Amino acid sequence: MQFGLSEEQVLLQDNVNRFLDDHVSLDAVRTYAEGGEDDAIWQGLTELGIPALLIDEEYGGIGLAPLDAAIVAESMGYHTAPGPFLTSAIMAPTVFAAAGGHSDKLAALAAGELRVGIAFAEGFGARNDAGINPAGAKLNGKSIFAFDQAADSYLVADQHKHIYLVAADGEGLSRKPLTTVDKTRRTVELTYSDTPATLISDDPEVFAQAMDIGRVMLAADTLGAAQNMIDQAVEYAKQREQFNRPIGSFQAVKHMCAEMAAQLEPCRAMVWFAAHALNELPDEARLTACHTKAHLAEVGKFVAKTSTEVHGGMGFTDLLGLHYWFKRCGANRQWLGAPELVREEAAVLQGLA
Repeated sequence: MQFGLSEEQVLLQDNVNRFLDDHVSLDAVRTYAEGGEDDAIWQGLTELGIPALLIDEEYGGIGLAPLDAAIVAESMGYHTAPGPFLTSAIMAPTVFAAAGGHSDKLAALAAGELRVGIAFAEGFGARNDAGINPAGAKLNGKSIFAFDQAADSYLVADQHKHIYLVAADGEGLSRKPLTTVDKTRRTVELTYSDTPATLISDDPEVFAQAMDIGRVMLAADTLGAAQNMIDQAVEYAKQREQFNRPIGSFQAVKHMCAEMAAQLEPCRAMVWFAAHALNELPDEARLTACHTKAHLAEVGKFVAKTSTEVHGGMGFTDLLGLHYWFKRCGANRQWLGAPELVREEAAVLQGLA
């Protein structure tokens, strides 16, 4: 059995990496982190067809598989690229397609004419003193850590995993930017006060499908970010000298780099299999997504920590920008469920809890 990327998938990966190499330099990431916009980056990705990846051809999409999307997610993480890839290209199309009857939304997403944010936190980790309270065709309550500050509309999940569509400029909706460690993607707090909302789905399975693919894409993003940190650590170890020798010649540094590579390399096959299972192995998809999200969160944390240590004091400065990848791994670890939560979900799926 051969399990690897096809020629078409390698070409997709090369094209995305080439674009990101040219347009998402460290300086571009810094500019975004300091308050810049991601419109030009997203427009370029739109011209490559990235928002249309998972959308069927009948709606103007490309109709590729989650594995193809995971390849792009890894590249996005490698470059710490800003943009609504997780929301507008992955989770929103999954919701609209699974719910059915939203061809206009799918066509607009495929064309890059619509940005849809995701406010799912209340669906899987509702707080005791908060939540979403539907009242007919209106919403009240609050969603925290909603993805994409620049979205045109938001898919909002309540505690029952029902999903609603809310316009970003809707009456009674306020958006409060949230400060998080990750400056390469922006989240907001949404507060609803009799805000008009359209019910998209009352089937918890639609919510679960969007969560599954979202978690796999976050794992792929972490894979890319961690790989970049390893590459930076190895390159730095070749150049940095102490006692008239490159530090990469010291056994302790060699062991640190080797341990990072040994832990991360098997994760690539794990991410590919998890993405493959979403389409081809539905009975295994949810469990695999949980395990992949949890495992990549732990490995990403280890690589981020160790790579920074290899860089020594320089690793903590803004000069190298290593902290952007470090914080990206940290944010991915928490978003859509921390390792403890998704492991508990996996235990329930297996009948162990």
